[in-house]
Amino acid sequence: MEELLLFISAFLAATILPLSSELTFIVALENGMPKYTALFFASSGNVLAIILNYFLGYVLYDKTKDKLNTSKIARKSLKYAYKHSYLSLALSWLPLIGDPLTLVAGLLRMSFIVFITVAGTLRILRYYFLSFMM
Repeated sequence: MEELLLFISAFLAATILPLSSELTFIVALENGMPKYTALFFASSGNVLAIILNYFLGYVLYDKTKDKLNTSKIARKSLKYAYKHSYLSLALSWLPLIGDPLTLVAGLLRMSFIVFITVAGTLRILRYYFLSFMM
């Protein structure tokens, strides 16, 4: 049951809801959950949520592309954002700003393989390092 709560917490925290899965992760470890079990459930929830964010952004582009293509500012903004999008993935593990970046990755139609490799790995590493700080 604790594993499911950790999974749900990590999933919801990786959406644009203002939640922190790190606190739930630490509490799970302090309550005796094995490190690799906590790492698996927290990482799984978090990575699945960023995949959802990516695809929501992907769909959002389809819904807004006509408006984006007619505005000169929007076109310039998208061009600039796409130019720096892969670099911005390096910040996708950070609380608060990282989750919207995963949505923007889908909006910009970044390569899904690159996205999940970079953003997913960073999300897992965040929990990994946090588990060994405990």
